[in-house]
Amino acid sequence: MPDTDRCATMPVHRRLLASSPRYALALAAIENETFARRTARAAARDEVVTIPVVVHVVHRTPEQDVGQEQIDSQLKVLNADFRMANPDVSKVPQVWRNVVADARLEFRLASTGPDGEPTSGVVRVSTDAAGFSTDDRVKFSAQGGSDAWPADRYLNVWVCELTDALGYAAFPGGPPELDGVVIRHSAFGTTGTAAAPYDGGRTATHEVGHWLNLRHIWGDDGDGCSGSDFVDDTPNQAGPNRGSPSFPAVSCGNAPNGDMFMNYMDYVEDAAMYMFTLGQAERMDAALAGPRSSFLTPQLRQSMRASV
Repeated sequence: MPDTDRCATMPVHRRLLASSPRYALALAAIENETFARRTARAAARDEVVTIPVVVHVVHRTPEQDVGQEQIDSQLKVLNADFRMANPDVSKVPQVWRNVVADARLEFRLASTGPDGEPTSGVVRVSTDAAGFSTDDRVKFSAQGGSDAWPADRYLNVWVCELTDALGYAAFPGGPPELDGVVIRHSAFGTTGTAAAPYDGGRTATHEVGHWLNLRHIWGDDGDGCSGSDFVDDTPNQAGPNRGSPSFPAVSCGNAPNGDMFMNYMDYVEDAAMYMFTLGQAERMDAALAGPRSSFLTPQLRQSMRASV
């Protein structure tokens, strides 16, 4: 599929901005709080936060009904990438090795359901839909999908035949019934139906980054040089990188080191992305201290708020 369709988060975000004044207000408040934490130089979080995950497998064919091994392979990638435990982090150019971040986030399939019942953390739904687009139908049982579990307690991950992108995510602040990430089954995990060059599990890493309020590294201004991802330690770059670039890839006068194309929030192929930065981890912390604070223990929630 074309690289231009790797991620549809921003079109979905803009659609929601245009249709929901409440979302626009919530987003503004979140950004104000994020800026305040950065200005106050909030203390970095030492504790590891574990996020319960529910995977909604919405399938029409046996192939789309991804197996447990494929689901487990995706969780393994997320846990490595967000803990800076991915083996390919060693490929980060020397100039940026001092800003590579352990986000101190881990992900596990939920063991308890919304009503306290034991669960595998996987919901399997057979659908008559040939495929799903970015209109969020996959998130509703009445529209052939699967209803979200409570967004303040679970990261909802929908895996389906997504027709017009590899994935998309909901930024914090949106409607709870839409909250989570959607991944095409052939870009999910590292085995089963996962297909090269998006068989490294990095689509989910990218989309969960959005769920934690990270923006695309080039600032979503097309191919200009005026956009911002609101992170100080990611170089300004003209637009998305694709494929598997060679270092350095220079744009926007950012020589000699060029674009940080190996960042998870760019558009390169899975094997070419392998880092978050300290600034991105700080921004994810702000999301956890604010709109995602329900995933923290009460003690950690109080500690993170007190650090500002």
